[in-house]
Amino acid sequence: MIGLGRFGSSVAEALVRLGHNVLAMDVDLALVQQWSDRLTHVVQASSIDADTLRSLGVHEFPRAVVAIGTDIEASALTVLALAEIGVPDIWAKAVTANHGRILERIGAHHVIFPEAAMGERVAHLVTSRMIDFIEFDDGFAIVKMRAPQQTVGRTLADSQLRARFGVTVIGVKRPRQDFIYARPETMIEPGDLLIVCGQTNIVEQFAAQS
Repeated sequence: MIGLGRFGSSVAEALVRLGHNVLAMDVDLALVQQWSDRLTHVVQASSIDADTLRSLGVHEFPRAVVAIGTDIEASALTVLALAEIGVPDIWAKAVTANHGRILERIGAHHVIFPEAAMGERVAHLVTSRMIDFIEFDDGFAIVKMRAPQQTVGRTLADSQLRARFGVTVIGVKRPRQDFIYARPETMIEPGDLLIVCGQTNIVEQFAAQS
């Protein structure tokens, strides 16, 4: 993990929580000290020099995340250095489309736009019945949403959501109960949450009108 700002530290902390060994670095000594007892390994170092990265053993990790956003030059030079030492899987944060294109051309295998993605996700959540929203690159989405009133008291077969709206219910979550894989005979009860998938625009329309 290179860069311990809000995005980088959040990702690093989540990775440690999931049981991964994380080497984190930042040029800011205050951030290094702040995270030194919460992450696996934290060092103060410049990430734009390939020799420095190699001396820290970065090339031995299967992947690297460049969480530098505002300093575009440092972000690009870091990706170049990681590519030079042979890191096989490089993820990099970008703040603009041009920044993202530059990172891809110089060696980033995956480019992340966290602010844009979060903005779109929040927009979906505040304008519909959605509680969570995940969109894939091919225009496919999975959402968790409150069950529409028209489905309550009916089985999924009776509701005919796939035929009427083009969406597929893949699961149901009831308060204080385990997740239920959806079946045609599954009865929707008040307070149920539905896990729904389909083409993004169709899922959006279904959640908005329900």
